[in-house]
Amino acid sequence: MGSFSKFTEYIGSQFGNPRGLIGKICCIGMNIINKPMYKNTVAQTNFDKGDKILDIGYGNGFLLHEIYKKNPVDLYGIDISEDMRNAAAKRNSRAKKNGQLFLEIGDCCDLPYEDDTFSAVSSINTIYFWSDTVKGLSEIRRVLKKGKSFYNLIYTKEWFGDSSFTEKGFRKFEPDELVDLGKKAGFEKAEVRDVVKGKSLMVIFTK
Repeated sequence: MGSFSKFTEYIGSQFGNPRGLIGKICCIGMNIINKPMYKNTVAQTNFDKGDKILDIGYGNGFLLHEIYKKNPVDLYGIDISEDMRNAAAKRNSRAKKNGQLFLEIGDCCDLPYEDDTFSAVSSINTIYFWSDTVKGLSEIRRVLKKGKSFYNLIYTKEWFGDSSFTEKGFRKFEPDELVDLGKKAGFEKAEVRDVVKGKSLMVIFTK
């Protein structure tokens, strides 16, 4: 493997598990390119006092911060990166001060929450890295309240193309494939919406 291939593989791994200085830089870059995804996710949020929401793969806490500005509800997050927890806590200091920030280190395929806990679950660009997609979706369904939704945002398979950043440990999805996986996980329905046509989309899985 050439040095450039090793470099691109390393950068690709940072998107799945941001760590160190490079991880922080990658997260800032993702905050910039993912802005339409954040905007579309926040647009879905109209919560009541006492509601709890969960973000899968919270990274530096950007999405949680944007949600809290509109809806000062209880913020929960789970991420595999130890380095990101401090960054996310710092960004969401107001929610933390108010006793409304609960960040965990862990795996979405084994969520440490009770059944029927959350009024919404979100995830932006993490599903590519899950070890077991159906198990992860099943866990998310378990912790969602009846009738509530999981907002999953991804870039399209076509947009990724043959990028060397996504060669290892990275699974690309077609929209229909995600709908089928949601059904296997027990969701009542799954709706696909464009975020940026031909580039990114949102799949809304409803329990």
